[in-house]
Amino acid sequence: MATVKEYNVEEKLVSVLKLQKIDSKLDEIQILKGELPMEVRDLEDEIEGLNLRQGHIEDEIKSITDFIASKKAAIKEAEALAKKYEKQQDNVKNSREFEAITKEVEMQNLEIKLAEKHIKDANEEVKEKTRALDVAKKAVADKESNLKHKKGELEKIISETDKEEKGLQKLTEEAREKVDPRLLQAYEKIRKNYRNGLAVVTVIRDSCGGCFNAIPPQRQAEIRQRKKIVVCEHCGRILVDNDLDATVQA
Repeated sequence: MATVKEYNVEEKLVSVLKLQKIDSKLDEIQILKGELPMEVRDLEDEIEGLNLRQGHIEDEIKSITDFIASKKAAIKEAEALAKKYEKQQDNVKNSREFEAITKEVEMQNLEIKLAEKHIKDANEEVKEKTRALDVAKKAVADKESNLKHKKGELEKIISETDKEEKGLQKLTEEAREKVDPRLLQAYEKIRKNYRNGLAVVTVIRDSCGGCFNAIPPQRQAEIRQRKKIVVCEHCGRILVDNDLDATVQA
């Protein structure tokens, strides 16, 4: 039957402090990257949205252009019919036939005028859509230029820190295996509560190195003795003495 290793308090503190130091180095790399990964993702999403909008505008312009072409074809057809009816006027037998043909000519001329109005309105709409398309294209070009710049920055940081980051990730995995499971659970919970990721801190000028609230002398003595895990009663961070902090390396 496998035996579970029992850690004394000092060993527990050493293991969790070492983990904190490794994680803090990883945090520094993330801080160096800053908001760049998020900015890159946001820009990519914006460009995708703008490209979709550009595609919709292009489809609308094509649809209007097809409409204009159909109206031009209708005008040609109406003009041909009007000429046909005008020729028929020369061969009418009575006034009734003349009036009927005249009405047909007038009807075709009205169709031509209506089609011309539709074409005029459609051309104005094409101009508006073209302006909107130009704006969308410029927005895409600006965003793509910004994205290229941001990606370049991010790739440079990644290339400079990739080896170190991978090494630290391996170290943090190894360090976690050496931390008491219950302490590890508490450590991870505390880290999530604070933006700076500090779950283990030292006493600085008689105060907690995390929240800077005063630590009573008796509590400081307990921290130095390393006989039990001491946490800050204000922020809940794990407290270690400066001598221990100085001896533990990431």
